[in-house]
Amino acid sequence: MTATGGIPRVDPDAISSSAFKRAMFSFALTPAGTWYSSQVGARIDPWLVKVSGGRIDSALGTIPVAVLTVRGARSGIERKVPLLYFNDGEDIVLIASSYGRPKFPSWYYNLKAHPDVTLEARGRAGRYHATEVEGAERDRLFAQGKKVYRGYADYERRTEGVRRIPVMRLSLVSA
Repeated sequence: MTATGGIPRVDPDAISSSAFKRAMFSFALTPAGTWYSSQVGARIDPWLVKVSGGRIDSALGTIPVAVLTVRGARSGIERKVPLLYFNDGEDIVLIASSYGRPKFPSWYYNLKAHPDVTLEARGRAGRYHATEVEGAERDRLFAQGKKVYRGYADYERRTEGVRRIPVMRLSLVSA
């Protein structure tokens, strides 16, 4: 696999918060917001991101969204999933929160089975290799994720004693 570029950087320590963004996050944490994100946003974001060159998504640009293209764990069929992302150095970090539901998201199993993927964001794309992060490094990255999206703290509470939310590190594949 060769690198085809990389997606725009998202620094958790440089995230700004406007009144609009705070309102969107508050909505996202309600049952209606969770429904909208998981049932509407997840279905339309791959199309919106593609046709707008990454300028528009269902969250109206309040969170950094990348579209993950990964093969199905069993089917082998390519799937496109919009996900919040951020950077840790040159790597991309994805958090498999599934909105705090008790089960892991399907894309997590797909990524474990087929770790070589493509990410697209804001008109840029890159080929990446994914690995799951464990231990203290996982905890550090999860804390960074909470800076990007405060809902992760709520999701962590919802899954306590049920499952530990996985953190995935994606490294750009170079020639």
